[in-house]
Amino acid sequence: MKPNLLFVGAGAMAEAIIAGVRATDQTKQTTIKAMNKSNQERLAYMKERYEIDTITDVKQAMTESDVVVLAMKPKDIESAIIQLRPFVTEHHVFYSVLAGTKTDYISSLLGTKNAVIRAMPNTSATVMQSATAICKGEYATDEDVELARSLFLHVGTVTTVTETQMDAVTGISGSGPAYMYYVIEGLMDSAERAGIGSDEAKRLIVQTMIGAATRFSHTEQTPKELYKEVMSPGGTTEAAFKHLEMFQVKEHIAKGADAAIGRSKQLGDYDVDHTSIGG
Repeated sequence: MKPNLLFVGAGAMAEAIIAGVRATDQTKQTTIKAMNKSNQERLAYMKERYEIDTITDVKQAMTESDVVVLAMKPKDIESAIIQLRPFVTEHHVFYSVLAGTKTDYISSLLGTKNAVIRAMPNTSATVMQSATAICKGEYATDEDVELARSLFLHVGTVTTVTETQMDAVTGISGSGPAYMYYVIEGLMDSAERAGIGSDEAKRLIVQTMIGAATRFSHTEQTPKELYKEVMSPGGTTEAAFKHLEMFQVKEHIAKGADAAIGRSKQLGDYDVDHTSIGG
C-alpha cells in the first residue's frame, strides 16, 4: 500500500523528492499533498507540474495523510509543528530533511511518541542521483525505516546510519556536491586557458567525473591506488600531482569537510539549547 504523503514546505528539496516519486510512479498511486507557509505561486507551480494536491487546511491535510515530510526552513520548524500538533494521531510518521535538526528535538516539539525519521539527501536529488542517509528516532521501528528507504530510493541511493553519524554525513555527502563543483570549476578554468570551448570542456569533464566515480564504485582499490595507476614517471599526471601536493590540496579538502561537520554539530547544539529554553 502506498502511503499518503504530506510535504510541509515546498522548496527545492521537497520538489526533488516529489519529482522522483512521480517519475517512478507513473500511475500516480501515491497521493501527494503539499502546503507552504506563504508562497502560493510556488504551490500552484508544484500542483501543475507534478499533479499533486495543494492544501491550506491543516486539519484536512493531516487527516488525509500518513507520512508528514518536514521540508520547511529549519528556523520555521517550531511554528510549523505548533500548527500540526493538534491534528497529530498515533498513525502519523514524520520524515525530516532539515539540516542539523535532531529527531529528539522534533519529538519534543510534537510532545508525542510518533515515529520520526531523519534524512540527509543532497541536491543531486533533483536528477534522482542523491546520496541520502537516513536514521531513526527513538520511537521509530525498523518497518518505519524501510518505508522511508522506499521513498528516498526514488531520488538516488539510501544508506542507513546512526544519528551520531549524521553530522559527518552532512559534511561529506550533504555538502559533497559543492566540493565536486569546485573541482569542476578549476578544471573548466584550465580548459579555458588552454583554448578549449566551454561546451567541449563540459562534455570532457562530466564524462571524466562519471567515469572515475563508476570505476571507484566497481573496484576494491583505494583512491590512491587508482590515481597512482594514471601516473607515469615524469608524465603529465605526475606534474599535476606535484603541484597539488605542494599546496596540500587533499588535506585542505578534508579540513573543509571537517569544518562542514563542525557546523552541522553547532546547528544541532542550537536545537538542544532551544529545547531547554522553551521548556
